[in-house]
Amino acid sequence: MSKSVETSQGGKVTILWNQQVQTDRTIPNNKPDITHDNEKGTCMLIDVAISGDRNVIKKEAHKILKYKDLTIEIQSMWNVKTKVIPVTIGATGTISKSFRKYVSNIPEKT
Repeated sequence: MSKSVETSQGGKVTILWNQQVQTDRTIPNNKPDITHDNEKGTCMLIDVAISGDRNVIKKEAHKILKYKDLTIEIQSMWNVKTKVIPVTIGATGTISKSFRKYVSNIPEKT
């Protein structure tokens, strides 16, 4: 599903969830949990995971590597700056040292 919304700053944001990103070439990992694209030329691929506490950092790194090809393809096709934002939380609430940095990239208001 996708949804385009008007932002409070007057721009438009497109949010896709549970949807494949169409690309010119075949990319095996082309379905992040959430894709956030705005008129300012930035696109965020947000992928959420709950893992065992010992694997939080490993899972975070896996998410970034998993979408590397898709990031490159989106940047070349749409001419936008693209970031992967892994939102990974351990089963008992454990987070990595990078968690707050990643989550701070997600806009609070649209």
